[in-house]
Amino acid sequence: MSLEQIITEYGYWAIFLGTFLEGETILIIGGFFAHSAHLVLPFVILLAFAGTFLGDQLFFYLGRIRGMVVVERRPSWQAKATKVFRLLHNHQVPVIIGFRFLYGIRVVTPFILGASGIKPARFFLLNLLGAASWALSIGLLGYFLGQTIELLLEELKRYELLVFCLIIATGSLVWVSYLWRQHQKKKDVNSALREEKSERGN
Repeated sequence: MSLEQIITEYGYWAIFLGTFLEGETILIIGGFFAHSAHLVLPFVILLAFAGTFLGDQLFFYLGRIRGMVVVERRPSWQAKATKVFRLLHNHQVPVIIGFRFLYGIRVVTPFILGASGIKPARFFLLNLLGAASWALSIGLLGYFLGQTIELLLEELKRYELLVFCLIIATGSLVWVSYLWRQHQKKKDVNSALREEKSERGN
């Protein structure tokens, strides 16, 4: 089975599971493959939305049950938890909608939101909005990133001879520089030996 067949048959499940558990990397890849016609972009975005929404709903409820216990058992999460609580105190709605875009605290935030006493209905609505905006924006980013890479490769094909010559010239320059340094080292060693012999003769 070719890579294209694997992506076509299992790509949607991979996007759903990847966004359920973590985040943007799998969605960017999904958008990239949608651009290359191995996947369909609306389905990529829809499954990413479902995965991230359901995953964070689950983590939110786990946070309501055992949120602070989980955090206390993970020292690496404690500083992040403090940061999330501080952000919630000042900007509750933007944090709930946009925590998926916050690098470094994306995973821990649903637990903290659940442990913070936020009403489930409030989180549900804001999480719905945040998941939709995240899936749409990151999915489109992957799609247009694929378009940009494709255009770049087409440009490189036009100038492949120039690129090849630049690579050869750079490699040659590095090699000549290496040989010159070796020659200078050998010359310095020989000079030092001659001086030592001269001093002994005197």
